[in-house]
Amino acid sequence: MATIVAGFCVPHDPLITGKPDAASPQQSGAVHAAFAHVRSRLEEREVDTVVVIGDDHYAMFSPGCLPSILIGIGDLQGPLEPESFLRIPQRRVPNHPAMAEHIMSFGFDKGFDWAVAKTLKLDHSTMVPIHLAVPEAVRTIPVYIGCGVVPFIRSQRCRELGRMLLDAISAWPGKERVAILGTGGISHWVGMADYGRVNEEFDRGVLEMVANGDIEGLIRMSDEHILGHAGNGALELKNWIVAMSAMPELKPRIIAYEPVEPWITGLGFAELGATA
Repeated sequence: MATIVAGFCVPHDPLITGKPDAASPQQSGAVHAAFAHVRSRLEEREVDTVVVIGDDHYAMFSPGCLPSILIGIGDLQGPLEPESFLRIPQRRVPNHPAMAEHIMSFGFDKGFDWAVAKTLKLDHSTMVPIHLAVPEAVRTIPVYIGCGVVPFIRSQRCRELGRMLLDAISAWPGKERVAILGTGGISHWVGMADYGRVNEEFDRGVLEMVANGDIEGLIRMSDEHILGHAGNGALELKNWIVAMSAMPELKPRIIAYEPVEPWITGLGFAELGATA
């Protein structure tokens, strides 16, 4: 069977690559060092497939169709043409259609009526961490959840999704070594009056919950509380809940945290644990 051998929570702030010189050299260096650490851990764990949890920002999908949960099962490319500001070269992203279709079918059988993309052009929520942390030969399975724009997926459902992903991957007959990346957050206000603000107190409280493996604490935070204290971008903590819930052995440790106002975001990194 396949095994989840690593998991991480990482940011996907587009300004990390889009405006690299806006942050101070010290903070930029710390962020890039954290991504390099994630990459090195994926290499050390001999990961061959990564499931990346992201969310749309009206870039991939439109108000005419807003999937709550979507999986990409076919050809992957990125980044999207409208996101050329990312300064990430357009490329094909290696995918794993057979495992992705297995996860899709497993989810259907467990009551997850998710949307399915047979081809997908990836936005910054998956392309930034793929570009900075995932070795180019590693295959990617993207999963997008609806936490970037309303209506928001429920946090409890994110835990259920993470548990289903664990069960689906464990049921795959191959010997793949899989990692889970939950992306996004922490505090930032996208297109809101407090754009550019970072709530360091909130962020450090979240990271303390992550370090304690307190998934229940993250789920108990209402969307209204998160919006009021950390902005709409902090709802991407739902991506983290998915990743944490997918870990067979949740033994988190914080890698780094940088409140980078020029990048409009509190950037947190955590390693969630690993199996043999």
